[in-house]
Amino acid sequence: MQHGKYPFVVGFLTVPLGLYALFVIWPFVQSIYYSFTDWTGLSPDFVMVGLDNYRRMLDDEIFWKSLQHSLLFALLLPLVTIGLALFLAFMINVGGRRRRGGPVISGVRGSSFYKIVYFFPQVLSIAIVALLFAFAYNPSSGAINSVLRGIGLDDVQPLWLGDPDLALWCVMAVIVWSTVGFFVVLFSAGMASIPVELYEAALLDGADRFTTFFRITLPLLWDTVQSGWVYMGILALGAESFAVVQIMTTGPGGPDYSTTVMVLYVYQKAFRDGQAAYATAVGVALLIVTLAFAAIVMRLGRRERLEY
Repeated sequence: MQHGKYPFVVGFLTVPLGLYALFVIWPFVQSIYYSFTDWTGLSPDFVMVGLDNYRRMLDDEIFWKSLQHSLLFALLLPLVTIGLALFLAFMINVGGRRRRGGPVISGVRGSSFYKIVYFFPQVLSIAIVALLFAFAYNPSSGAINSVLRGIGLDDVQPLWLGDPDLALWCVMAVIVWSTVGFFVVLFSAGMASIPVELYEAALLDGADRFTTFFRITLPLLWDTVQSGWVYMGILALGAESFAVVQIMTTGPGGPDYSTTVMVLYVYQKAFRDGQAAYATAVGVALLIVTLAFAAIVMRLGRRERLEY
């Protein structure tokens, strides 16, 4: 049975690995190469300039602002999104009251409906979500300030996206709203696979729901939580943050670069300013930040696997 096993496996892996190397690894290699040149992105001619782009990047104030904002996204967005999703999923699946003659642990009434409601933002394109919230944040005709005026808070009329101190937090709130439903459904599926007997035994021993969450649910769901944390962090550093900032903010990235993130800065330098080589240097820095984030989360989240 072992004869010919390895050629068989290699035969199946050759084509997928070749395609992965061609469409994923090779563009990364090209980007690193172009970051050492003065390529504009359009001209076929370019000159090797060594580390000039990286030296320029270290002296670029806007780059450091974008890096700070991206790190803030990578740290806070997964924390808030995953935490909120765990709470909602736990309340949906385990937070219901015990019904007469029913199980000790049960979900709330209408849990399937809540899952659909929470998941609804995932059905919408992130571009549509960003446009809707851009209108909602409008200081003169937006829904949020209209509600504040309706309840008598005429003096509380923030500029929202026009305020450098609020704009970044407004963008983060939109990303949390648009992604939390996906993780609610993901964690709900994981919680549904945990045997009810474990909860019943814990409750019979006098444990409350707070204890059952940290002693049973979270440990048995840890692999899913860790994967979700990495996935959410990559979203926050990549396409999700770019789309929301690009569509919602003035500039985009304003006011006064208060919402500029690294992926948006790469786009602006490459396609607006015609500085593709410098943009690839910033992109290499973004790649390092993303890989470091994933490695740190996987390392800090490493623990003994629990089975049931």
